[in-house]
Amino acid sequence: MTQALNDAASGPGSSPGRRIPRILSIAGSDSSGGAGIQADIKTITVLGGYAMSAITAITAQNTLGVSAVEVLSPELVAAQIDACIGDIGVDAIKLGMLGSAAIAAVVADRIAALNVPVVFDPVMVATSGAALADAETIEAFERLMQLATLTTPNVAELAALGGHDGMAARGIAYLAKGGDSEGERIEDALMIPGEAPLVMAGTRIHTRHTHGTGCTLSSAIATYLAKGLPLPEAVDRARLFVRSALRAAPGFGEGNGPLGHAEARG
Repeated sequence: MTQALNDAASGPGSSPGRRIPRILSIAGSDSSGGAGIQADIKTITVLGGYAMSAITAITAQNTLGVSAVEVLSPELVAAQIDACIGDIGVDAIKLGMLGSAAIAAVVADRIAALNVPVVFDPVMVATSGAALADAETIEAFERLMQLATLTTPNVAELAALGGHDGMAARGIAYLAKGGDSEGERIEDALMIPGEAPLVMAGTRIHTRHTHGTGCTLSSAIATYLAKGLPLPEAVDRARLFVRSALRAAPGFGEGNGPLGHAEARG
């Protein structure tokens, strides 16, 4: 299986001269289309990539919150991953909501056998406050963070993972997202071991339509990495895409509405 996956990463089904990057999103489904797999597919497609998915959980949710979650079996998640990369191939992977420690384990096994960029959005709690990862699943994040090219925690997730000290002790690259912090200035800090912190800042965009910002950012980074951009440039361009999508939000829903992916500029 390991050799087969390594072969698939280079793309057995690709033709000579093919330039469309193939990105696999391993994440949960958002029935309202604002976050999760749906946001990833929109982002990847708008940015010129070919989107594939391995769904880890099905959620019933909208802009007001999550009302139900059903986690799929680890075997079915693994089968989806194998089906995608065994035929289409893959150039980058985005990880989002995983749903269980068992799923996290099989995902880690699969990506460990590949040599492609991996962007890990360590989803723990939905914007509405609904818990999307239990303690056992969060513990299983450790191996995934070591395998990932970049981990993208928000303010609360960074705190749960031990803050900057905890992340530095792991010796991994991460993007500390500042969108949930207070103030008019938003700062995202890219931390790469052995390098000085790279702070990317912008003025806060005042809107309630922020559903799926983390999913959109991580899948955009994965797409740019699949295109061959260096990590700092991939992060910077992904941030600008998210800001564009925030400004283009269609205004749907009564709560935390979705972004305007189709109208955003990459």
